[in-house]
Amino acid sequence: MRPFFTTTVVFFLVLTSCSEYQKVLKNTEVKPKYDLAEKFYKEGDFKRATRLFEQIAPKYVGKPQGERVMFFFADSYFQQGDYYLSGYQFERFIKSYPKSEKVQQAIFLEAKSYYQLSPKYSLDQTDTDKALNKLQNFINTYPDSEYFDEANTMAQELTQKKQKKAIEIAKQFDKLGEFNYPVLVSSIAALNNFISDNPGSIYREDAYYYRLKSAVFLAENSFETRQKERFEEAKTYYDALMKSYPDTKYGKKVENFKKRIEQELTEAKALSK
Repeated sequence: MRPFFTTTVVFFLVLTSCSEYQKVLKNTEVKPKYDLAEKFYKEGDFKRATRLFEQIAPKYVGKPQGERVMFFFADSYFQQGDYYLSGYQFERFIKSYPKSEKVQQAIFLEAKSYYQLSPKYSLDQTDTDKALNKLQNFINTYPDSEYFDEANTMAQELTQKKQKKAIEIAKQFDKLGEFNYPVLVSSIAALNNFISDNPGSIYREDAYYYRLKSAVFLAENSFETRQKERFEEAKTYYDALMKSYPDTKYGKKVENFKKRIEQELTEAKALSK
């Protein structure tokens, strides 16, 4: 009999809770909504808490409880995984209560909301840019924060995601250039920009390699009058790759490029005599 009794009690409590929620939700009084919203928030029932906070937040603007209500309202969205709305509400909180004891946490959670919205590298990175800007602002403003390490890890992850997108675009130029040689000029330019803009990137070796590859293909398929100049340029890219990565993972491919470059420059030198 005990399991049946326990189930009945739980069912009764759920019904009572739902009944209380519906009753307060329809009530025009603010205080009961505030009390129940905070109760739901503390219990982790963020969906119902959000609905109540949404109703009462405008009523508490300019009042002492307003700061508490607005933070709980934003965090309820965050806890549910509704990151667009949590980011928006945390931004409102920060502007409304810049001196709040919760402002540091709010700035962090606003940035983390956009971090959660960041899509895979192949898609538009607008939210990634927003997240990076907000994370960098947090890192610069609160270097001693308990959230600093997490913010720094997220910023590094998003930076690598943007680097991944940039290197993949450059590699696409390189691939297209195999069939449309003038595109190789864009490939080399994109890879030059990547190398100068991302000195510590995990994709830096790839950028050096694809720059060399594009340069060799471009030189081989240039007009004869431009070939010597372009093979000399390819040689500087080979030297740069080997200086930074003497044990490059592209070993045999790079050595083949070297032989092709040296052969062409040797022939060019012989013809010039």
